[in-house]
Amino acid sequence: MADHTKAASNTGLSRRTLLAGAAAAIPLVAIRTSPARAAEFSFKVATGQSLTQPINARLEQACARIQEASGGRMELKFFPASQLGSDTDLITQVRSGGIEFLNIAGSVISTVAAGAAITNVGFAFADYDHVWRGVDGAVGTYVRGQVEKAGLLIVSKAADNSFRQITSFSKPIRVPADLKGYRIRVPVSPIFTSLFTSLGANPTSINFNELYTALQTRLVDGQENGLVAIDSGKLYEVQKYVSETNHIWDPFWLMANRRAFSRLPADLQEIVTREFDRAAMEQRADVVRLNGVLKEQLQARGLAFETADKPAFRKELSDNGFYKTWKDKFGADAWKALETVTGDLA
Repeated sequence: MADHTKAASNTGLSRRTLLAGAAAAIPLVAIRTSPARAAEFSFKVATGQSLTQPINARLEQACARIQEASGGRMELKFFPASQLGSDTDLITQVRSGGIEFLNIAGSVISTVAAGAAITNVGFAFADYDHVWRGVDGAVGTYVRGQVEKAGLLIVSKAADNSFRQITSFSKPIRVPADLKGYRIRVPVSPIFTSLFTSLGANPTSINFNELYTALQTRLVDGQENGLVAIDSGKLYEVQKYVSETNHIWDPFWLMANRRAFSRLPADLQEIVTREFDRAAMEQRADVVRLNGVLKEQLQARGLAFETADKPAFRKELSDNGFYKTWKDKFGADAWKALETVTGDLA
């Protein structure tokens, strides 16, 4: 994991400082336990995010608050950072009931609920105003319905997995022509592959834990991720440029096994939803602060930040039929919900 003890900003803030601040913002409550009886409900909460992601601190706090607010009736055991398996394993477990709650990226959820990928439409969201109006509104309602069809529930507001940026070694990526023939790593997701293929690149799906080596050996020329992942993966050691494309925004969704959640009495369901909503809202603010600090830190570590011509990328995708293709895949109603926020795409 990257060394986060040296601050790069003039304010002296470091990522560790921010993460510690997030954890300290709401002191973890002392859990009241009753020796006379065990908890009525003992659930597992898992995440697929590294410990450096603020969502882990916020969910751990929420687990403590839920246990306290329930008077010990509900016990939540927290397993962050893929302790219970890979993303694929975790989704399998939450569907089977092996774990009751799972925080996972929307792009990963789309492997079992294809409609969840609507938040990953390339160059759709211009900024966070668009993002939150969408996922807290009609776009989020659509995703929730798609996830429910897959036998799961989304039990809180979306958290922020951040906008994704393109990093590269050989050259900066400023306009669509810079991606022609470019070998770029993408996650295992059809919409990611489709996006970069439409822009003329050669996308390759590689697991994140193999990404550093792939960049180091030049198996791929570049990759795309949020700043937290770029820093935690030490990708600044094998890349030279960060193009601020904001090409995809990805949420974190907290999913529940539907059968397990339905077993909870109404008052406990209300407590769970309330506290996990609070965790998501606090994490959103954490990420805004963290991204500002991380940019300065990554610049200090040698990465050059480049301004991308985002309208040119969006026009290229429109001209190449990317938006029309995905409008047909998602359907008119889903696309209308998206365009209510983003404006016309196809």
